[in-house]
Amino acid sequence: MSEIISTLQTYFSQASSIRIADILEIIIISVLIYNILVWIKKTKAWSLLKGILLIAVFVLLAAVFEMNTILWIVNNLFSVAAIAVVVILQPELRKAMEELGNKNVLTSIIPFDLSRSGRSEFGRFSDRTINEIARACFEMGKAKTGALIVIEQEQSLSEYERTGIEVDAIVTCPLLINIFEHNTPLHDGAVIVRGNRVTSATCYLPLSDSTMLSKDLGTRHRAGVGISEATDSMTVIVSEETGKVSVAYMGKLSRNLNQESLKEMLRTIQNKNEEEGKDKRILWKGRSKVEK
Repeated sequence: MSEIISTLQTYFSQASSIRIADILEIIIISVLIYNILVWIKKTKAWSLLKGILLIAVFVLLAAVFEMNTILWIVNNLFSVAAIAVVVILQPELRKAMEELGNKNVLTSIIPFDLSRSGRSEFGRFSDRTINEIARACFEMGKAKTGALIVIEQEQSLSEYERTGIEVDAIVTCPLLINIFEHNTPLHDGAVIVRGNRVTSATCYLPLSDSTMLSKDLGTRHRAGVGISEATDSMTVIVSEETGKVSVAYMGKLSRNLNQESLKEMLRTIQNKNEEEGKDKRILWKGRSKVEK
């Protein structure tokens, strides 16, 4: 009994010396371990982890039964195996780093890109651009003309623009319909929209390897989801087979949208300044004029 009491006294005496920093450290490590396990479960690393655990059990049995030759082989292959794991998981590790960079934790505190911090009264793009995109998509849907329209947000899409042909034109319904018209030079590939302008056409996009996508979806939908996984852009997709309109955003695909639903989704990334943008037009000379 005295030993139990002395043990408890020792424990509480050590517990009294715990600092706030120690508690924060435990919380941070717990959150990191949890997020790593969640990440592992969502990727191919889950199967790899089960294989590593099986090998670890085998090595443990070899150590218990003193199988020295197997232990020598494992000891010499350990450093090579660690490098092999990194090579095998290279795509998943890269994607995890990109997702971490997309969190914008620091940029919410310190505006690194000051050129993007000041937005116009219309936000990233105007209501007219939303209407033109929506009208073009549903006109193409009626004619069953396939389309892929990528709308840029904070992350630059210059890397993908270079794979296409420069257009640099104001977004209009007739322009988009003409670009995606069958048997025209620009119809194959994606269109990239920055602000109120179409910057490039026939752009190539990365395909998603997600197993959650339906098997009846083709390359156009996989490309739309792929670019939404790699960047913060929103992609509008018109199916060539069904004429249905879908939107890919943050790696998720919303299908069978109507015109109002599409407009509402586009408004979510418009980032419009409602207070300053109502019925006001900014003139080049620095003056403002209220429109009647």
